[in-house]
Amino acid sequence: MSQPRQCPAVLIAAPASGQGKTTVTAALARLHRNLGRKVRVFKCGPDFLDPMILERASGAPVYQLDLWMIGADESRRLLWEAAEEADLILIEGVMGLFDGTPSSADLARHFGVPVLAVIDGTAMAQTFGALALGLARYQPDLPFAGVLANRVGSLRHAQLLEGSLTEGLRWYGGLSRERGIELPSRHLGLVQASELNDLDARLDAAAEALGASCDATLPPPVSFAAPAPLSHAASLSGVRIGVARDEAFAFLYGANLDVLRSLGAQLEFFSPLHDRELPLVDSLYLPGGYPELHHRALSANAPMLEAIRAHHDQDKPLLAECGGMLYLLDALTDVAGERAELLGVLPGEATMQKRLAALALQAVELPEGTLRGHTYHHSLTSTVLEPIARGLSPNGGRGNEAVYRLGRLTASYVHFYFPSNPDAAAALLRP
Repeated sequence: MSQPRQCPAVLIAAPASGQGKTTVTAALARLHRNLGRKVRVFKCGPDFLDPMILERASGAPVYQLDLWMIGADESRRLLWEAAEEADLILIEGVMGLFDGTPSSADLARHFGVPVLAVIDGTAMAQTFGALALGLARYQPDLPFAGVLANRVGSLRHAQLLEGSLTEGLRWYGGLSRERGIELPSRHLGLVQASELNDLDARLDAAAEALGASCDATLPPPVSFAAPAPLSHAASLSGVRIGVARDEAFAFLYGANLDVLRSLGAQLEFFSPLHDRELPLVDSLYLPGGYPELHHRALSANAPMLEAIRAHHDQDKPLLAECGGMLYLLDALTDVAGERAELLGVLPGEATMQKRLAALALQAVELPEGTLRGHTYHHSLTSTVLEPIARGLSPNGGRGNEAVYRLGRLTASYVHFYFPSNPDAAAALLRP
């Protein structure tokens, strides 16, 4: 049996969303990378946008960790593999430290990874210490590394924040609130890394600013147990899968692509925005993204629309998730009221909303098997189709996303995580 592996690691968490966890995690990753260290970063929970930024910061692929969607065994395997090559493992938490079931705190406790709490110090002085103490002591069995202040106004402000810490809590430094450091956002989260021409300059500036307030020493090593061997019955040997990937369709889990490749699939990437024809493929995978920002250009690319319609008419497998599903509809209307006709292979229309329409983890029982994933969207869809299944969320609340099927076409708002059931994912895409 394989032996445990050790590697310095921390989980970067916060009291709430919007505290700047991604900016701080990216700054830490770039700081240590610039010091010549091999850094591996993970993102806790479902997310596509933060990992794009963190990959640029660390120079290495970023995968998800989560005790429910990814599972404890798969999370353990990812950490164990990373520990073999990394000098430092950083895990960016999700929402507030104790929010959700399971929470970032649950993940940290399960793997013994100490928490580095990021607290927005804006308009705060000694109360910073009270908030830090609450995070550190709320669950006595939670491993806790220390505290890092974000959006610090001045050297004197940093000194006030550091001086407020009690009971031996460690100060990890402070990150300035300079405009050139913060990462810009839009309705689904951060702007995609590929859209930020000055991203590397921002990351280097953030790393330099953080390095000026902390000594960049590595945290103590964490021991990661060896995982159980992987075994899958399914095969996609020789199957050519066309995967949409461009500015409009970029919400792809790297782990999904790894699963398809490990099952023998040949992946062919194409752009519904820019390409005029499909590659020679047996199946299509249309992931989520921002089709609402490009719906007129997608509508204008008539040769691609015809190629995908022909693929569907030939009853070839097609899996569409969230933005990919919107592309299949008759039309999509953006928040400004601009309507564009799209593929029309799935009857119905979608309209973008100014407010969040759904956010939830999902488990969907399909004829092929149960797949886990998540939903996160700002659109509402109307269709005459009856769903073949609906998702269930472990946290309750809104969700219960519908899954639609027409022949070999499967479409839903759910972003599926293929490692949760590789056999089911293979069945959806196997000719």
